[in-house]
Amino acid sequence: MNFLRNRLVVLGLVLLGTVLLYLLLPSIRPDTMEQSFEPQRTGLLAAAAPPGPPTLNVSVRTGQLPGDPPLFFREALPVDRDGQQILPKLQMVLLHGQAFTSKTWEELGTMAVLAANGYQALAMDLPGYGKSPDSEALKTEQNRVDLLSRFMESLGVRAAVLLSPSMSGHYSIPFLMKNSAQLRGFVPVAPVGTRSYSAQQYKKIQTPTLIVYGALDTNLGAQSHKNLIQLPKHEVLKLEGARHACYMDKPREFHQGLIKFLDKLKQDI
Repeated sequence: MNFLRNRLVVLGLVLLGTVLLYLLLPSIRPDTMEQSFEPQRTGLLAAAAPPGPPTLNVSVRTGQLPGDPPLFFREALPVDRDGQQILPKLQMVLLHGQAFTSKTWEELGTMAVLAANGYQALAMDLPGYGKSPDSEALKTEQNRVDLLSRFMESLGVRAAVLLSPSMSGHYSIPFLMKNSAQLRGFVPVAPVGTRSYSAQQYKKIQTPTLIVYGALDTNLGAQSHKNLIQLPKHEVLKLEGARHACYMDKPREFHQGLIKFLDKLKQDI
């Protein structure tokens, strides 16, 4: 009898505990589970969907200019917020460095950013790079200047802003010195060739210039900055934490600085 009574008491206690747990569980679940889960979910959402620029509905077409040598190029026409083509007030001619081609500016989004902000973008494959064949006719400085003039004239560029990184300084710096009147603006990005000219020659140039270089580029970036700040109408965009091809390391900051510079130029037209 005692054994049976003890078993009944144990069974009753188990049943009572089960009932109490069932009654209390709904009130425990919202407080404990939601409080621990909600912050984790918020953190995951923030990491998975960081804020970024809207998708730009801009198309890039390609073409080739005849001549010696023929020149391959890419073009993005300016559009308004509804995607309708508009007339540009400025036309950006984009050259490239030794390790790159015109395709770099398309893949980086530079051409789309320019077009979406109302600027025509024309990116060239320099001779011997990409789809533009090399030519013996470009061994002299004047021939390289003439090539840029031919490119702009053939494509109807009347309000040119020339962007020139690194190796392309072999073309852009002589062009700036000889044909600066053809440029509405100049954007050198640590170009070569800046040591070839004197302070007096730089001071004669009245082209508004945005000097761009990476803070980690202590060689060509620092050297070109030192020489180019002799231009009377210059601004400087120093990209912190960026190397020689600073536009690749910090594309958002580069694009923001570029558009800010172009918008100021546009106001003076």
